Amino acid sequence: MSQLEVEEDQPLGHLRLTARLNTSALDSRRGVVRLHPEAIAALGLREWDAVSLTGSRTTAAVVGLAPGGTPTGTALLDDVTLSNAGVRENATVIVAPVTVYGARAVTVTGSKLATDSISSATLRQALLGKVMTVGDTVSLLPRDLGPGTSTSAATAALGSSVGITWTSELLTVTGVDPSGPVSIQPNSVVSWGSGLEGVGSGPSDSAGAHTISPARAKPAVSFDDLKGSHTQAGKLTEWLKLSLDEPQLLETLGATPNLGVLVTGPAGVGKATMVRTVCAERRLVELDGPEVGALAADDRFSRVSDAVASVRDGGGVLLISDVDALLPAATGDRAPEPVAALIIGELRDAVATRGVAFVATSAVPVGVDTRLRAPDLCDRELALTLPDAATRKALLEVLLRGVPSAELNLGEVADRTPGFVVADLAALVREGALRAASRASADGNEPVLWQEDLTGALTVIRPLSRSAAEEVSVGSVTLDDVGDMVETKQALTEAVLWPLQHPDTFQRLGVEPPRGVLLYGPPGCGKTFVVRALASSGKLSVHAVKGAELMDKWVGSSEKAVRGLFARARDSAPSLVFLDEIDALAPRRGQSFDSGVTDRVVAALLTELDGIEPMRDVVVLGATNRPDLIDPALLRPGRLERLVFVEPPDADARREILRTAGKSIPLASDVDLDALASELDGYSAADCAALLREAALTAMRRSIDAADVTAADVAKARETVRPSLDAAQVASLREFAAGK
Repeated sequence: MSQLEVEEDQPLGHLRLTARLNTSALDSRRGVVRLHPEAIAALGLREWDAVSLTGSRTTAAVVGLAPGGTPTGTALLDDVTLSNAGVRENATVIVAPVTVYGARAVTVTGSKLATDSISSATLRQALLGKVMTVGDTVSLLPRDLGPGTSTSAATAALGSSVGITWTSELLTVTGVDPSGPVSIQPNSVVSWGSGLEGVGSGPSDSAGAHTISPARAKPAVSFDDLKGSHTQAGKLTEWLKLSLDEPQLLETLGATPNLGVLVTGPAGVGKATMVRTVCAERRLVELDGPEVGALAADDRFSRVSDAVASVRDGGGVLLISDVDALLPAATGDRAPEPVAALIIGELRDAVATRGVAFVATSAVPVGVDTRLRAPDLCDRELALTLPDAATRKALLEVLLRGVPSAELNLGEVADRTPGFVVADLAALVREGALRAASRASADGNEPVLWQEDLTGALTVIRPLSRSAAEEVSVGSVTLDDVGDMVETKQALTEAVLWPLQHPDTFQRLGVEPPRGVLLYGPPGCGKTFVVRALASSGKLSVHAVKGAELMDKWVGSSEKAVRGLFARARDSAPSLVFLDEIDALAPRRGQSFDSGVTDRVVAALLTELDGIEPMRDVVVLGATNRPDLIDPALLRPGRLERLVFVEPPDADARREILRTAGKSIPLASDVDLDALASELDGYSAADCAALLREAALTAMRRSIDAADVTAADVAKARETVRPSLDAAQVASLREFAAGK
């Protein structure tokens, strides 16, 4: 579990953090791990100090500050450093301070091109300042060592020696003196060698390594801890038993014992973990699809061929995780690479071997080469689904087992984490534990996890199923804070909250809940505001995009973005898809001059709303101020079937809006909100809120020490904030509402 642990031989302790891929080009393959300032402080370190990183093996790197917004429980590592530590993205990595010595001598191996072209002096220049251990993979990309230094000499020398391909060259550290993590210094002797000369824990050949797990009595995760996937694990166990242990039973019945299984499910749901648990007592040969897929074609085939040879020689199960990265499906503009046919041939040979089974995992099964799902390869599939609230609570109990904590309401946390998979929940626990550790470090008390630590972590942990661009700014607003708008709130309650709160009633009465709602009204009248209020309930995952954001000039990209949005919503159900400015996304077909892009986007939307893929527990909410521009097909029953006119606020609604907006503003006794509301005819909800903000700024201009906002300040603000409602537009919208 994630907490600041103190070890006897390491007084500064270590942190268990969530490893995430660092996509920054500045850090690419340069041996830098980016941490939150609080994590660096908890380890007693400063920026550019060295740390050890431990997953299935231990490596070392230098620490840099993570960019703003990075959760405190996250460690950002590049792909090579992830591999050196033996962890995958979203797995746990143990980060601890480490003593690093200046290297007297280091030997490395590389490609024939690199060894023939790069001198020892240039090699030392490229590796200067990097921290490494025996068995590490290192790149030639030089690390920026700060002010007064330059990487230009090294890059120029590498470019002239190797050519433009030098940036993709990877080396293996085969020996270091002294032993342990070392840093390349200007006086270090760096030379080309062969084989592993030092004592290390890494693989002997980074270009051909695969993980082999022997049969073991106790798995890292027990069968009972596989909350939400017991049924799937039981099926896989039965299939493996028949195929590997009792093949004669199948052969007697005229069936082949060959077994290939594709395990699908959202990213982070625990597909590979389930396979490893089921195979705990079997020999398991494992390949990481993204890692192998990033290699050159020849190296890809070599890695797969070596793994297949290993499992055919020793028997057992071959597991390829995230196989879509290794064998992607063909697309309209991309045919399968020739090497894909060779890899699939190797996998067929493995499946046809007695005593061998093949299992692959993928979060995007439609993105897998169709040949992988042929009857002679992966003839069976298992699907893992998102955990519901009860399963999330059970997973939290497993993750928090043994963690010192106060009384926790895990049911509340489970209710507030729709769309979270086990990897998300683990990240949430780590973030909460780091908060508890920071508090204990400051107070000098024993670390204890509080409910507030977990609820606070919810503000920074985003589920894998939702992208950053789809985040909704929520704050503390609730539906009770929405002034008036009775019909709007009732429509949203019936369409969104009732199916979540009363699913049995819908089933008992034989009625399907509404699939979609269209909110239309003048700009600034609270359409987006009520969605934020709905999202703040925390009972559902909200995916929000503006219509124009999904439009792209490239053929097929907009439709793909629509499909991806709805796929993420289905993966994180119960969820709400909020399409703001939907008129820009789905205008009337046949009236545009964009080569048919908008027509295809409308077709994609219609397919998602009532196509083959079920929209279970997914509600679509559109918002617009031009409902007349939307394609009528979207407004039919079963699609955006509830049309709700968000009226401009009347005096009573404006009074409620002013009271809500004025909760955080100290208003003087001479400010009469009732009278003010009656005077603001033509003001939208946004105008009313802006008026009080401007009044507060006016009070500051009057006196920086002003204690409250007076009626005079409000009157002055009215000179600046004018009504924005267009009478003609309001009349047009009311006419549309009357004839809908």
